[in-house]
Amino acid sequence: MSKRIRIYSPEDLKNHATASSCWVSYKGKVYDISGFLTDHPGGEDILLRHAGQPVEDVMADKNEHVHSEAAYDMLDEFIVGKLGGEEHTCSEDWAATDDFHPEDTDSTKDFEKNEFLDLRRPLLAQVWYANFSKSFYLKQIHQPRHLSYSARLFGPSYLEVFTKTVWYVVPIFWLPIATYLGLRSIVQFNTPLPPVFVNPYLPLELLSQIPAASYAKFAACFFTGNFIWTILEYLLHRFLFHLDDHLPDKGAFLTLHFLLHGVHHYLPMDRLRLVMPPVLFTTLQFPFTQLAYKLFPTPIANGIISGAFVFYVVYDCMHYALHHTNLPAYLKELKRYHLGHHYKNYELAFGVTSKFWDYVFGTVLPL
Repeated sequence: MSKRIRIYSPEDLKNHATASSCWVSYKGKVYDISGFLTDHPGGEDILLRHAGQPVEDVMADKNEHVHSEAAYDMLDEFIVGKLGGEEHTCSEDWAATDDFHPEDTDSTKDFEKNEFLDLRRPLLAQVWYANFSKSFYLKQIHQPRHLSYSARLFGPSYLEVFTKTVWYVVPIFWLPIATYLGLRSIVQFNTPLPPVFVNPYLPLELLSQIPAASYAKFAACFFTGNFIWTILEYLLHRFLFHLDDHLPDKGAFLTLHFLLHGVHHYLPMDRLRLVMPPVLFTTLQFPFTQLAYKLFPTPIANGIISGAFVFYVVYDCMHYALHHTNLPAYLKELKRYHLGHHYKNYELAFGVTSKFWDYVFGTVLPL
């Protein structure tokens, strides 16, 4: 067998159950016997009856069809991969308690059983080189594991540092930027600008010279930005982070998925990977902020972006809190709802700061 043998899920096997694509499995290995159907001594009908299924029992059943040792040896000519282990941990019966915290995963046993990722080694290279099928990858990535520390994504520490972020980095980094854009918006609404306002380093005392109408215009833009962020939060989570069904079945795309969001579902309680590193959000926000500047005059665009950035900070800090903080009554319900997305059904409950857009688009997760 090839060292980079393809690893499939049982669903992959079931999807190859026709005369044009006939797969079977035997003792965990997957075989494409499509070209052997017409040559099978027992006829092709018996093979098609068991297409897409394990055949250990039927091959050993003398009443069905007797197989020689040579027949078993021939199987190696048709091997295309093997079945990976599966351990379903998400459950329709799952419910989060206020003090929810799962037990740590035994890394050695998990790897031996599931043959997915070895939590003792850097993860990203494993995804890149492992040759998983998409079906097997998605099954495993949505079965949460838990460690008392942050698993390594990269080998070198100088790369690893860019993948971990403590929650308070988000407000420290983005709130000053949002504040600056908000001040620029207020000033730019005051037309014509006094010469001193051309300077981007605006003395705060000069804000008193700006009429109330400029503040009102900014407030309208700011709250519009708040609203826009809520729909972006939902759409990005549902259609970018969970691009599962439309994800190409290629290692490069699986690796990108893992880096962008898959690692969060694989290790959902990792404290250092619950908020976006500034580099990642800088990349994600760029096309949207550029679109805002193309669609709106600069004062309006700055106000909208300022409002969106503030709500992004609220979103990321709340996301951390939903995983790791004791919360008041309303947010406790939201915590159970979000953890249900991880542990009950990852295809529902895409809202993090609220359920509003889940209701609008019919993706509410009943608890």
